[in-house]
Parts: sequence; C-alpha cells; structure tokens
Amino acid sequence: MEVEHMKGGLRSRSYNLGFKRIKVREENGEEEEPLSPMARMFRQPESNIYIVVIVGYKRLIDPDVYKTNLTETFLKHPRFSCLQVADEKSGGEVKWVKTNVDINQHVKVPMVDPYMASPDKFVEDYVANLSKTRMSMSLPMWDFHILNLKTSDAESTVVVRVHHSLADGTSLMALLLSCSDALPSFPAMKKKPISRGAGWFPIWFWKSWSVLLLMWNTLVDIWMCVATTYFLKDTQTPLKAPSSDVAFTPRRIVRRTFSLDDVKLVKNATHTTVNDVVLAMTQAGLSRYLNRKYGQAKSDGEARESCENNLPNNIRLTATLFINLRTSPGIYALEEMVKKNSKAEWGNKIGYVLYPFKIELKDNPLDYIRDAKAKIDKKKATLEAKFRLFLAKVFVRFYPTKVRHMYIN
Repeated sequence: MEVEHMKGGLRSRSYNLGFKRIKVREENGEEEEPLSPMARMFRQPESNIYIVVIVGYKRLIDPDVYKTNLTETFLKHPRFSCLQVADEKSGGEVKWVKTNVDINQHVKVPMVDPYMASPDKFVEDYVANLSKTRMSMSLPMWDFHILNLKTSDAESTVVVRVHHSLADGTSLMALLLSCSDALPSFPAMKKKPISRGAGWFPIWFWKSWSVLLLMWNTLVDIWMCVATTYFLKDTQTPLKAPSSDVAFTPRRIVRRTFSLDDVKLVKNATHTTVNDVVLAMTQAGLSRYLNRKYGQAKSDGEARESCENNLPNNIRLTATLFINLRTSPGIYALEEMVKKNSKAEWGNKIGYVLYPFKIELKDNPLDYIRDAKAKIDKKKATLEAKFRLFLAKVFVRFYPTKVRHMYIN
C-alpha cells in the first residue's frame, strides 16, 4: 500500500515493507531509481552479503565529533540515505527511495574494557559476531561500530559494515578515502610501446594471436564455469564448510600485517605484480596450513610443525577473485562520485573469475610466485569476469528463485 502527500517542495510517501509502515521524503521532481541487477542479486536471501571494513586510528575517537563528520561527508552520497522499497505501481520493482537518516541509529559505541587481556581477539570476535546478524531493511543498510580499545596496531578501531547492494569494495574505498584528509595518488597505467620499425606483419600477427588466445581462454573458462556449477566440486578439506548451504555459514576475519616494502622487493626481483606476490603468499600459506592439519590428524591431534608432506594428492581448492570492470578505475573525490554519468561509476561494477589454488609443498618458495603469475596472466587474457557478470544479470532477471539459489550457492 502506498499513500502520497504533497507539502511545499517535498513529496511524502508511505510504503509498506511487509512488517512495518515507514515514511520517506523525496525532493519534488527527483525520480526514484530502480536497483541495478547486481544490487538485486545481493539482496536475495541466498546472497545476502555485507562488506566489512576494519579501520585503525592513531588516537581515541570522540563519538560525537565522528557522527558530525559522517553527516557532513558520508551521508552526502545518496545511496546511504536511501531505502530499498518495492514499488507496487511498477509491479513490485525495487527502487531506491530517499529517507531521513538518524545518525544515532547507524553509529554504535559499545562499552569495552580498556584493560582487557586480549584486545586483538576481542576485535576479531566482535567482527565475527557481526557476520551472524542481519540489518533491518527499514533503515539504510550500513553501520559504524566505534571500539575505543588499544590493539597491537591501533589506538582505536572502527568496524564499518555496508550491505553489498549499496556498492562494491572499490566504490566504498573511494568514498571512505574521500572522507579522509587527503586522497592518495595512484600511478597512471603504462602502455607497452609499439616498435615502429617492426613492420605491419608482426603487429598484425601479434594482435590476431591475442584475439585467438582471448577467445580460447574464454571458452575454457566458460566450460569450467558450467562444470563447477553442476558437478566439478572442491575436495572436502578442513577449509571447506561442512554445510552445503554456505551462504548462511558464519564468517571469521583474522588479520595479519605484512610490510608492503617487502612485498614490493619480491615483486621487483621477480618482475611480477603485487597481486602475484600476495596470491603466491596465500597459496603457500594454505598449503602449509593444510599440511599441518592433515599431520595433526595422523598424530591424533598433536600440533607440531613438520617437513613431512602430509597432503593428499590432487587437492582441488578454488577461490573467487573479484575484478573491477570499470572503464576508468581509480580513486575519485566525493563531489565527482555523486554526479550523474560520472567516470567513478558508483555501484557494483564487478565480475569474478575462478582461481584454482595448487595445494602442494614446494622446495623453492619462488615457485609459488611463478605459478601464481602464470595463472593470473591467463585470467587477464579472458572475458570470464564479464561473462559471469552477464550470467548473474540473466539469472536475477529471468530465472526462478530455486535456480538462482543453486547458481549463487
């Protein structure tokens, strides 16, 4: 049910969300924008996903000052002062509808003991508990949690939770940085120079080969997409959730700090990228972790480090790597982001690719980097991410709930 009232330059509407009647206000002449296909996918029960950001500060936080700053910066973006409401006039189409925001309902300041024995574990437990709760759809779906607690790497911590239908990680990162004192600068993309003296045939051959390689890699990845969806499952390991309904499995975020200078040193020595090195570190860490877990199972749970290889053969462990599909990637100021048809392209402009981890112990640690680079180079020469984005839009728009749930799960 929907009731409209006109008063001055504002239009007031009353919507029924199925459990509570709410009133929202919209500026006269400003149309309500429908949710994008990706935003609609992220609000489905089987893909009810939140982005969690943990921010460390150098000093204690004054909650009142923090709320004032959020009102003057964060709330200027329209998505964070909107509800997702089904418009009965449009056949139940879900739209963004402007509403009044009470900042006190979105900024939580729990009482904490500043002298507790393990503050780092407290932060981990706090974030893990957030993964077990859901946000009310009667409010804009975001919140800030201020923890004035000294940890090993910060004087205070803020945990930000945003529903994924509002934005992807790139959009949220740009918005959070826009709220800070200064925007960081990023190096421009460097194009590989073309040798003019090479002649037209080598250039034509290289371009033709690149197109053929792109088509072949895309076909292989589409086949792997279908196979993974229907029958090619991961090996049951200690890392895999025991329940088939993994969408509702609680999550736990464990943080580790690494020196970016050390990562860059390895990157420059191996002529790779930061992503290559980080993926190699992840693959090496998972291999050692699983080797230790399988070793504990053999020794009746006794925890010990061993050079012995306890890993089963041919472990299949697949990760999903999310790809920014924006035509103009980078960090933009808040004023640029709120403009219509902005290059910042606010929203969920992402696709993803399957990344098969090779779980094994290697004698030379650099072999992990070579393996990661070879796989990532193949993923760069494929349209898998765009294909998966297209597939998600098709499933959300045309397929019934059961089929959607199977695909997303």
